[in-house]
Amino acid sequence: MEQRKFKPFGSVSSLTLGGGGIGNVWGETSREEAIETVNLAYNSGINHFDVAPMYGKGEAERVLGLALKDKNLENIKVTTKCRLGNPKDSEVYEILNNSLCRSLETMQLEKVDLFLLHSQLIEDDFRFFKFDETREASGTTLSCYFNAVIPAFEKLKQEGKISHWGIGLGQEEALIKAINSSTPPEAMQCAVNVLNSIGAIGYVSETNNPNKILKECQNKEIPILAIRAVQAGALTASMDREPNSLGFDEADFKDFEKALPFRKFADEINENPASLAHRYALSANKVGSVILGVKNRKELVECIEAEEKGLLDEDVISKLEKLFKNME
Repeated sequence: MEQRKFKPFGSVSSLTLGGGGIGNVWGETSREEAIETVNLAYNSGINHFDVAPMYGKGEAERVLGLALKDKNLENIKVTTKCRLGNPKDSEVYEILNNSLCRSLETMQLEKVDLFLLHSQLIEDDFRFFKFDETREASGTTLSCYFNAVIPAFEKLKQEGKISHWGIGLGQEEALIKAINSSTPPEAMQCAVNVLNSIGAIGYVSETNNPNKILKECQNKEIPILAIRAVQAGALTASMDREPNSLGFDEADFKDFEKALPFRKFADEINENPASLAHRYALSANKVGSVILGVKNRKELVECIEAEEKGLLDEDVISKLEKLFKNME
C-alpha cells in the first residue's frame, strides 16, 4: 500500500481503518468479524487506526486492543479522540486525561500517536443550527480551546501519553481561526467527497462547505486526514442501514437520493460507486490518508482494491466536480 507524507507520523498508509464500522456505527457487525477486519488491515499494509470512545461506547477501542495484542506495533499509529464539550477551563485537563487514560487501558497501549478533539469547535456566542440543546455536551468554544484545550494537549505530550494533537469538525469560522492561530493544530480531519457534504453531522451551521476547510488546510500546510469519503453511505450503491428512528441521519439519506447522478456516472465508467468515491478522496491534494468506515472484511477488500487502482485522472475528476455543481 502507498505510504504518503504525513508530518505527525512522517508517513502513513494511504488508507486508515476507522473505528465507526468496527464499532457498529455503520450497521451491525460481530466482534469476531471486527477483529478479523483489523487483522486484515494490519496484514494489508494499513498502519494507522482511528478510533474513539464514542464508536460503539468503546467497542472500537476494545476491538483494536484485542486485535493488536501481541502484534509488532513498531510501525503502527493509533488515533483516538475525546468529546470534551464545554466545561470550565479548570476542568479541561482532567476530562481529557481521564478519557485518554480509559482509552489507553481499553486498547492496552501506553500512548497514542494522535489525540483529537471530538467536539464541534465553535465561536463563543455561536448557537447550533439544529440540536442546540446539545451544544454544551458536543460543542467546545474557541476561548476554551485556546485557553485550556491546547495547554492540556501540550501537557499530555510532555507526560508521554500522546505524540500529537488535532481537531476536526465545527463552525467554519471557528475552524479557520484555529488553523490560522499562532498554535495551529498538528493535524485535522477534513470531509472530502464529491457532494461536499458532512450530512447528519452538519447540524452546527445552516450551510456547510467542507471544501472551504479542506482548502484552508491545504494552503496552510496542515496535515490532512480525509473523512466521509462515501458520506455515510450516500455515495455507495445502497444504504445498508435503516434510518435512525429519531431522524438524526435524515441528511445522509437525503444525500443518497441527491447522489443518484453520481451512481449513474460510476455505472457509465464501469466503477463501483464506493470505489469511485474513495478514489476521489485519495486523489485530493495533500490528503495524507483516507479514513475508512468499513465494518467487515468484504468492505475492506473493496477499499483496498480501490486504492490499488490508483488516483483518478484529471478528466474524471473534472467530470465528477461538474456533476456536483449540477446537483447543487
